[in-house]
Amino acid sequence: MSDQIKEWHQQAAKRYREKGYWQPLHLGEQLRQWTQRHGDRIALVEGEQRFSYNELDQRVDAMAAGLHRLGLRCGDRVLLQLPNSVAFVVTAFALFRLGVIPVMMMMANREKDIDAFCALAEPVAYITTATFLGFHHRSLAEKAQKRHACLRYVLIDGTCTDDRGVPRQVSCTDRAFAADAQPDATDTAVLLLSGGTTGTSKLIPRTHADYAFNARASAQLCGFDAETVYLAALPVAHNFPLACPGVIGTFSAGGTVVLARSPAYEEAFPLIERERVTHTALVPPLVTLWLNACEWERPDLSSLALLQVGGSALDPKLAARVRPTLGCRLQQVFGMAEGLLCYTRLDDPEEVILHTQGRPLCIDDEVRLVDGNGRDVPAGEAGELLVRGPYTIRGYYRAEEQNRASFTEEGYYRSGDWVRLTPEGNFVVEGRIKDIINRAGEKIAAPEIETLLKAHPDIQDAALVPLPDEHLGERSCVFVMTAGATLDLPAVRSFLLARGVARHKVPDQLEIIDFWPLTGAGKIDKRKLVAMAAG
Repeated sequence: MSDQIKEWHQQAAKRYREKGYWQPLHLGEQLRQWTQRHGDRIALVEGEQRFSYNELDQRVDAMAAGLHRLGLRCGDRVLLQLPNSVAFVVTAFALFRLGVIPVMMMMANREKDIDAFCALAEPVAYITTATFLGFHHRSLAEKAQKRHACLRYVLIDGTCTDDRGVPRQVSCTDRAFAADAQPDATDTAVLLLSGGTTGTSKLIPRTHADYAFNARASAQLCGFDAETVYLAALPVAHNFPLACPGVIGTFSAGGTVVLARSPAYEEAFPLIERERVTHTALVPPLVTLWLNACEWERPDLSSLALLQVGGSALDPKLAARVRPTLGCRLQQVFGMAEGLLCYTRLDDPEEVILHTQGRPLCIDDEVRLVDGNGRDVPAGEAGELLVRGPYTIRGYYRAEEQNRASFTEEGYYRSGDWVRLTPEGNFVVEGRIKDIINRAGEKIAAPEIETLLKAHPDIQDAALVPLPDEHLGERSCVFVMTAGATLDLPAVRSFLLARGVARHKVPDQLEIIDFWPLTGAGKIDKRKLVAMAAG
């Protein structure tokens, strides 16, 4: 990092503190403060379980005490792989309170991802559940512990097994951790996953101060208050349902979080009716399913005031169906786990809500749209979105080479998104520069799958491309050269699954090709491949 960038960061940090964006509290203290304001109000609902802010805070203390007694200390890293549950919320805030940094894994992550995270973050513990949707996560974690010496502990559903196989219950009343070193608000609070173009996800370090602002400012903009009932339908390990405003933003406003194990309408509709849910968030493919379900279901969604949709651009025709069918307002959300968030406003004209992805959350979000040579594009033209601001990262975790490519000399983050700015100041997302497939909101790095497939004995070369899909947004199609060998899609999928690839990353379609269409630079022309597959 150059001296110029360091100086800018120092001046910006001073400005963010002075403006109140960055508060001098870590997220564990933030929960304590919210509890003091809203103690007896219901904070969290899962099934028949209901917890007030006071009860949630006490559970977080007990978990933090147990983890501290186990040996976890400020600055340690931990793999956290839990579904939407009270256990996830309690564990995450217990880690925040200790200054232990959770790596927010998805339930779909498997051996290959885990090995990469262990090599990069060197976690001391792996926290997960015994089983989820028929998959045995206990076995996954225990095998990982045998492969990685850094994993001293595996915690399954509140019980810990150390590297000697000795089980221990994790929860106690001894608050000795309070006397230990506490995290600073500018320390890393959480490591989020980023879909990368070079293989396994990069790790995104979000600080206590910037992530609290991310959630708090989002809650204020989206009209969250103490009467808000937020349905966490998407996996809360994702940035969107965790802090945009999500779980953390709802708590900051004194509202109630209702946890759904699945975003499927069969579970979500009864929860909305029973708990009188007012706000929730979805990705576009799920919006389609919810809208279609309303054609034969007759759910009572009268309490629902706002549906947020993000993860990818929402088709205007689909957007236009939200209010007539679900009876609630729509808010389009465009952002990234690395920072910048854009929202359509609650009072925007319908034209803006249906056809744009909104504008930045904060007046101090600095954005540029540039061409391939880094020059600002003329007004109204599309360019790559560059950003820096009070909640955008300054670098990926332990990734010097990636940081040189992902950040400009002025400290702007290169988003890889191709965006156009309307005269009114709203963004329209045109596409992506990065070689990533966005399948139902889950990112698939094409180079990762291509590299694995090239190791197949019958595959000489491979290229993975996105195809438009009515339900998934995008599906993946792999083109392979086989030199005459017989190969079908099930065989390709089995080959990848056997190597620990997450199920959502395996190709949806297979095409055999004899020669590659090439660009003028001699590279595989993936645009032509897309046209060939679609044709």
